[in-house]
Amino acid sequence: MTDRHSDKISFCVTISDDDIYEAMKSIDGYLDITSKDFKEVYQVAYKHALNRVTKSVEIKEVMTKDVVTVIVDTPIIEVSDKLSEHSISGMPVVDDSGKPVGVISEKDLLSRMGADHTLTFMSVVTQCLKHKGCEVMKIANLTAKDIMTTPPICISENAPMHQAVSVFMSKKVNRIPVTSKDGKLVGIITRGDILRSPLFQINV
Repeated sequence: MTDRHSDKISFCVTISDDDIYEAMKSIDGYLDITSKDFKEVYQVAYKHALNRVTKSVEIKEVMTKDVVTVIVDTPIIEVSDKLSEHSISGMPVVDDSGKPVGVISEKDLLSRMGADHTLTFMSVVTQCLKHKGCEVMKIANLTAKDIMTTPPICISENAPMHQAVSVFMSKKVNRIPVTSKDGKLVGIITRGDILRSPLFQINV
């Protein structure tokens, strides 16, 4: 399973007459429709249409349903293997009931190795070569629960899409576990999912 691929709903934002009308009402003064005026109307209408659609589309319609996960007792070597195997930078950590209890990412691994936020993979390689030893050994005996960020920031599958956008912007996270009414993990949504979504294809 991977959090990079899923069956997603196909749709796009179509700017309606109402969107144009609402945009024109929000612009002060008389409109003599020049190209500059139309561009302004279009930009405001776009925002109106996008806001309307993101409020009507639920997370479950765009989320990735097949999610790569680990449990709290998963050894770090297995965590690393999964991240590498699926070419992802992070994933949820779940308990025995399938509820997310944390999120683990490459940044968490680097942080526990004593790295600051600027350290990259190649920086780790360089340090290992310079010191004739590997920084990774500092965390070799740890498990997911020792490294994960907790509590996880989750979102309901029935929440409108604009709430996910708001969380990405305010919490500075790259992925959000999606939960059902009983709190179990049912999917995940990433910044990339939103940016790649057909939602952002605008038709006039």
